[in-house]
Amino acid sequence: MHITIDRGALLKPLAALNRIVERRPTIPILGNVLLQARGGHLRLQATDLDIWAEASAPAVVDAPGALTVPAATFHDIVRKLPDGCQIELTAEGGGARLLVKAGRSRFVLLSLPEEDWPGLPDEDLPHRFALPARAVQRILTHTTFAISSEETRYYLNGVHLHATEGCLHAAATDGHRLAHITVPLPDGAAGMPPVTVPRKTVGELARLAADAEGDMDFAVSGSKVRFAAAGITLTSKLIDGPFPDYRRVIPTGNDKIATLDSGVLKAAVDRVTTLCGERGRGVRLDFAPVTLTLSVTNADAGEASEEVVADFEGEPLTIGFQGRYLSEILGVLASDTVRLALADAGSPCLIKSHDGAEALIVLMPMRV
Repeated sequence: MHITIDRGALLKPLAALNRIVERRPTIPILGNVLLQARGGHLRLQATDLDIWAEASAPAVVDAPGALTVPAATFHDIVRKLPDGCQIELTAEGGGARLLVKAGRSRFVLLSLPEEDWPGLPDEDLPHRFALPARAVQRILTHTTFAISSEETRYYLNGVHLHATEGCLHAAATDGHRLAHITVPLPDGAAGMPPVTVPRKTVGELARLAADAEGDMDFAVSGSKVRFAAAGITLTSKLIDGPFPDYRRVIPTGNDKIATLDSGVLKAAVDRVTTLCGERGRGVRLDFAPVTLTLSVTNADAGEASEEVVADFEGEPLTIGFQGRYLSEILGVLASDTVRLALADAGSPCLIKSHDGAEALIVLMPMRV
């Protein structure tokens, strides 16, 4: 193999693939990136056996070939080379080494053969559709914060997607809060099986959506999902386990309604939670007809309280929430006003943007 490639054309896909690679893999080749040079392109692949990433970059291919090299080291070399330089990649020693040259810089990396590379399992992904990158960003912004981190409840460690007539639903929950959003059902998604996309894959999908313009392509089966954008294709295993019926915990009879300025409320929550401490003490919310009083009492640090203007319909109510959860929720709502629907001090609160019927969050109360 001998090719010449622009540093900028190589760095972006290499950086994306490098994030997939485990830093301390149990199988040595899983710490490598596969380089395949042919037909005027350098094709790159990386995998941790749960996610497979593929990308390509234009290159002058003088001699085709393929080998694998340590992903992190190769990425560091390319990242530190001067912007705009041309990089020569040459296989040596029958493919046992890769010579990397750029200007007066010269590196030799030990390689492993292409034959040892774990190929992507061959599987048909029959349900194919496209979503605008902005819609993908909105879905992930609204749900990712609620993904559970408890490994014992592995079936909650991702974002759940399922289709109904006319809508594509996305949900995430950690048992304390539930985030749910819908978007119009794209062509081709009807009949797709319910799937739960793992946290790591969700993170990579969010990065791709941020860089993408226009639509992102999706393909889904019962065990894998594939998405492509910005010249990068990711194929991931899905979480093997049933996601709970989250619709059962969405309250429908909460009749005490508070409407507030979301920015003012978030700032007030951030201020009073200064005294919550590391244990994550709760914030007390006292609702009255025209005001909401937020307060925190910490025996080790002191007390804090603040009043904000609220349009509240119903009998006065006192309820407590975990301060960090409430702050995170207010941070993802894309609206100037927020609507809290409550029943009593022991029942979950339904939180929505005042003008956003397609997105909601359920937050469980806590004793304060």
